[in-house]
Amino acid sequence: MDIQIITREGEPEYAVLPWAQYQALLKAAGINQQPAPDTPVRQAPPPDQILPGLDQLRSLREGKGIAIEALARTVGISPSYLALIESGERQPDAAIRRSLAWELTVPGWRDES
Repeated sequence: MDIQIITREGEPEYAVLPWAQYQALLKAAGINQQPAPDTPVRQAPPPDQILPGLDQLRSLREGKGIAIEALARTVGISPSYLALIESGERQPDAAIRRSLAWELTVPGWRDES
């Protein structure tokens, strides 16, 4: 199985697996559940809408009293890379932006989950 484990604070929180494997697990458990064709699927907001602006990242972090080392460790990047993002020298990928938004409780992100 191709499973991705997502952790929070060092503990497993979610397991992500391909849809076909998920359906096979459901079938093996005797559950025949598939979303109804007319059920709306919630889409994540575009990456540039998740974070108010990377130029505000440092003030968001400091406003919450989070040390750069702690935020970097939680997001899964090095403190030096986070410092480069905060200074505008690096542009993080969408996954890192989502993780930063989640950890900094940016309004709208948790509502979409």
